[in-house]
Amino acid sequence: MNIQEQFIKDLASKGNRNDGRKEKDYREIIIEKDVIPKAEGSARVKFGDSEVIVGVKMGVGAPFGDKPDSGVMMIGAELSPIASPDFETGPPREDSIELARVVDRGIRESKMIDLEKLCIEKGEKVWMVFIDIQIINHDGNLIDVAALAAVTALHNSKMPTYEKDVVNYEKKTKKLPVRFKPITITVAKISGKFFVDTTLEEENAMDSRVSVAIKDDGNICAVQKGGDSLTESEIHQIFDLASEKAKELRKLIN
Repeated sequence: MNIQEQFIKDLASKGNRNDGRKEKDYREIIIEKDVIPKAEGSARVKFGDSEVIVGVKMGVGAPFGDKPDSGVMMIGAELSPIASPDFETGPPREDSIELARVVDRGIRESKMIDLEKLCIEKGEKVWMVFIDIQIINHDGNLIDVAALAAVTALHNSKMPTYEKDVVNYEKKTKKLPVRFKPITITVAKISGKFFVDTTLEEENAMDSRVSVAIKDDGNICAVQKGGDSLTESEIHQIFDLASEKAKELRKLIN
């Protein structure tokens, strides 16, 4: 453990943080919609110095064999070297795959998108929704920033028209069929205390973290845990904190 990590842990043990926030405080949150003109939907979200852009594109393809009447959703994340010196060029890294997987799970398990309404011809043609996550700057809490950007982009997406086997991307008159606003909240445990919206320095010092995706009705639809083990009591504390903060972030989308 280096000096910086020990400093973060010592502060955390008293419920303090090196930027002056308390355990439940977020950094300044900025949300911009429709930042990519050619995309079906897009959003830029910043939590402090962490910044993510998400673009939504659509196309027509074949459905999965076990869901012949449902559209297809796919999510990918790119951790570019311009966002952090820790990111390298080349094939997708394990952390980029995990980021995409956690964001995907929150959206998919909440049934945010009504995929059955994306069926064009059962067993033959369906709409495919591609969600691309681009990390612009990494200063911690990328899961929550990316998840909020993805949900915001989807809620502002419009579908291209499809006529005579041709997709017309210039004519968009119908909104993507979305029903919910799942919000993902990641809670980190540092020195026995629980914190939201961790910076990169805090993440390097944390003991464990849990990402919780919560639907509009307050029900938990997905959970991802990393790091050391947690007690049942601690898990309940994390769920309660995540539910509280999810209500606040959902209002920002509205």
